[in-house]
Amino acid sequence: MKTFFVYACAAILVGLASINPADAKGCIKGAIVGGVAGHMAGHHGVAGAAVGCAIGHHEANKRQDNTESR
Repeated sequence: MKTFFVYACAAILVGLASINPADAKGCIKGAIVGGVAGHMAGHHGVAGAAVGCAIGHHEANKRQDNTESR
């Protein structure tokens, strides 16, 4: 089960990386926070980092869209 989860996460990360590899705004901070949280919640640091990166990137895009519409 762990092997399947690791491969599934890797496939999702490769898919996300191929969508927009140059614009990583918010990803680093989200990956750090998510990695620490995932590690504390049962040694799932890699999965936490992946999810944190996605959420951080999403939040950065929302903030950018709000500042452009003003």
